[in-house]
Amino acid sequence: MVKLTAELIQNSMQYINPVKDRELDLRGYKIPEIENLGATGDQFDTIDFSENDIRKLDGFPYLKRLKCLLMNNNRIIRIGENLEDHIPNLETLILTGNHLEELSDIDALITLERLTTLSLLHNPITAKPHYRLYDYQNRKFAKYAEAISKASSLEEVERLQKLLQAGHIPGQDMLNGQDYYSKMEVENGH
Repeated sequence: MVKLTAELIQNSMQYINPVKDRELDLRGYKIPEIENLGATGDQFDTIDFSENDIRKLDGFPYLKRLKCLLMNNNRIIRIGENLEDHIPNLETLILTGNHLEELSDIDALITLERLTTLSLLHNPITAKPHYRLYDYQNRKFAKYAEAISKASSLEEVERLQKLLQAGHIPGQDMLNGQDYYSKMEVENGH
């Protein structure tokens, strides 16, 4: 096991990856926990923690630039609360090959508003009945809550409620290339 220190961060591979992001490679050190990432100076879009011994996804300082976390083949059993306060712009989280078991284990990810890609392959959670429905329902609720918080009138909130009851996610459902929400406005004369 290797402690994640500022020195290890400075001595690790740092490069521009194929999608033109600055990446820090911390693969395979058997790191037990995420710590001391303030030493990165928030200079990285991607951090690769694959093939380590991390058990909990937490310990991040405020990293505004971080968009992608590669956490495959660790021992993650828990996801920390309030990740949105530390990694608010995270878009991709790869948790393939970890130990997440219960559907509730991924609830903390709902608050990551920019998260669009999540891989949970080879985790016990994927064998749970209703796993896909649960994940979808949580994402749907998070999008709906976000739309409600941005609503400017009671009428708009009521329209959003009708959308949710009809099974549509505001801002995501497309009909003939047009946003479903915008289409509803047109149909209702708004």
